[in-house]
Amino acid sequence: MKQVPIDKIRNVCLLGHGGAGKTSLAEAMLKFAGVIDRLGKVTDGTTVTDFDAEEIKRTISINTAVASFEWNNSKYNIIDTPGYFDFVGEILEGVRVADSAIITLSGNSGLTVGAENAWNYCEERGLPRIFFVNKIDDERANFQNVLDELKNMYGNCIAPFQLPIIKDEKIVGFVDTIQMRAKMFQDGPLLDADIPDDMADAVGPIREMIIEAVAETDEELMERYFEGDEFTLEEIQKALRSGVAQCKVVPVLCGSATANKGIGVLLDAVNEYLPSPAEGPKVLTADGEEIKQDSSAPLAALVFKTIADPYVGKLSYFRVYSGEVTPDMQVINSRTGNSEKIGKVFFLLGKKQIDAAKITAGDIGAVTKLSSTMTGDTLCKAGSKIVLEGIEFPEPNLTLAITPQSKGDEEKISTGIQRLVEEDMTFRVQNNPETGQTLISGVGDVHIDVITSKLKSKFGVSVHLEDPKVPYRETIRKKVKVEGKHKKQSGGHGQYGHVWIEFEPGETEELTFEEKIFGGAVPKNYFPAVEKGLQESMQAGVLAGYPVVNVKATLVDGSYHPVDSSEMAFKIAASLAYKKGMADANPVLLEPIGKLQVKVPSANMGDIIGDINKRRGRILGMNPIGGGLEEVVAEVPMAEMHKYATDLRSMTQGRGYFKLEFERYEEAPPNVAQAVIETAKKEKEE
Repeated sequence: MKQVPIDKIRNVCLLGHGGAGKTSLAEAMLKFAGVIDRLGKVTDGTTVTDFDAEEIKRTISINTAVASFEWNNSKYNIIDTPGYFDFVGEILEGVRVADSAIITLSGNSGLTVGAENAWNYCEERGLPRIFFVNKIDDERANFQNVLDELKNMYGNCIAPFQLPIIKDEKIVGFVDTIQMRAKMFQDGPLLDADIPDDMADAVGPIREMIIEAVAETDEELMERYFEGDEFTLEEIQKALRSGVAQCKVVPVLCGSATANKGIGVLLDAVNEYLPSPAEGPKVLTADGEEIKQDSSAPLAALVFKTIADPYVGKLSYFRVYSGEVTPDMQVINSRTGNSEKIGKVFFLLGKKQIDAAKITAGDIGAVTKLSSTMTGDTLCKAGSKIVLEGIEFPEPNLTLAITPQSKGDEEKISTGIQRLVEEDMTFRVQNNPETGQTLISGVGDVHIDVITSKLKSKFGVSVHLEDPKVPYRETIRKKVKVEGKHKKQSGGHGQYGHVWIEFEPGETEELTFEEKIFGGAVPKNYFPAVEKGLQESMQAGVLAGYPVVNVKATLVDGSYHPVDSSEMAFKIAASLAYKKGMADANPVLLEPIGKLQVKVPSANMGDIIGDINKRRGRILGMNPIGGGLEEVVAEVPMAEMHKYATDLRSMTQGRGYFKLEFERYEEAPPNVAQAVIETAKKEKEE
């Protein structure tokens, strides 16, 4: 693959809802450009960009993949992203290094949640974009309905460049609404023709959408539009180029990826209207300094994706923003300060790695075996320490406890999970010392399922998943005075410790210990032993064995034996007093309460509030936040929130998102406390 100037590079991200045909579109582009001989199929697992075993098994995209190819003297880096919401981290990786996007829609499904999210990603990064209405030859497809949806949602920026010509349920050509000519498909170049008579009425409103979009790009053009002036073809094309670059115009094209129709026109539109890296938004460092996108400038490359393979090793995808990456060069990871040795560098065609002499500014490539470099890190030359803006990943919101199905596989799980954490920045693992569980967190249930499936296929370990244990607490509600006495005689030195302790509700989570001993009833040197005995005992409450908090203990009296007393005897006496005191002081169970902030479309508010109430939540406030969204703030018991990520997605069709943080502990209702206590008793018996 040859090197091309930066103005001939197009870094384009394919976005859209799952099932809209992004991977098939990438396949059609490769076929049209002559890179592959035949179209692979997602259902057969034969496409270039869906090459992971999990993708082939599930027939969905899970990972972001790059397919680089040359066509018409330009180089296209097509970044194929998943459409399923659970793999949002992969989508964000692709969006971060793209200069533009193609949002793929299905002609029969129209504007879906995935497409709306794709639009929002483009808006956040200021990416020029094209809508491609795929599957236009499907018998249920309705191009006009899709256009109406886009127009209603996004207004006059929507500019349909084409109107499909359908004959016998097959797409045979399209009307070019810019040149106002029909283009018919045939073997070889498109055949230029007159617009069919029966389409004249349909073309008129579409042409008007183009003219409105052109007028929106410039005040002078807007005035002429209102005055009824006609725009020339040159004025229309110039205004459209400018409008697309400024995100004021969004072209709409159509075709069929599986029939390989309309693909050449789409590639032409990408080359003509979407920006090269040199024409894209300014590239800034994390400190706000602008970077010149030039191969002669100091090196600055962003690692945007990592693949961890137990056999091949680590593969890092990167985009060069300035300078160039060559084989055998030394670079610095600006996050760690560590030096990294670059081995071979590659262009990417799905899983195929094509040797490259160098990767220049604006281009995308890959390198193997970087030892300490992670996704989001910047590579630069020694002495420059450039830090590019990284990738902001969402926090995972579904957590489950993981255990091996076979004893002795704990080390395999640990190794596998750590490798998977390296390649997936939305996957987390932590060990909970309180419950003794290993917890894994992901974006949703499908995400977690893929993780466990990879553990089995790549690392040979089968696992069991269950809801994590809730870290309840126990405390007391009244003041009591109790005695603890440990006396044992068994020949020789005996054991003797005797205390009277007052227990009452405390003001801090940790034990508050005081002593009010008069006359040396308990010598001072035993006070630490009493306190330690209480602290150790408080790790397990009397109700369900959970840690005890908010307790004040005052040592008020006791006695000792000059020979038989010891620190151990007083520790045991304190623990005996603790058990009796906790039982007598009205012990209660405390449950963790979380602060929930959930953002949902206004239409879903009723369902969301009702669901929060079912989870024993308390609504604290509701705030409109624009864009048809509202924020609900509530406090909810954490025990009720394990599957909230899945339930929220179901209630809002994927449009809602939330944040949940631990707030405090409060007393659990009697029915909840009783259920927890009964469960604890059963577990103890088992």
